[in-house]
Amino acid sequence: MKLYRLLTEDDTSAFCHKVTAALNKGWALHGSPAYGFDATTGKMRCAQAVVKEAPGDYTPDTKLGEQ
Repeated sequence: MKLYRLLTEDDTSAFCHKVTAALNKGWALHGSPAYGFDATTGKMRCAQAVVKEAPGDYTPDTKLGEQ
């Protein structure tokens, strides 16, 4: 099955660590990162899509972060 996740975080090193952790678990970058202003919090936010091939069949109960 092919899995997709959209990783998001405030524009801090925590975002880079989140993406790095996913890459080290076998996820691959998909597309370009996005960067935008969150008017509710007054902070910049980052987003990066990642994909991964995994064995088995996808169901809505699949725990993407555990793959």
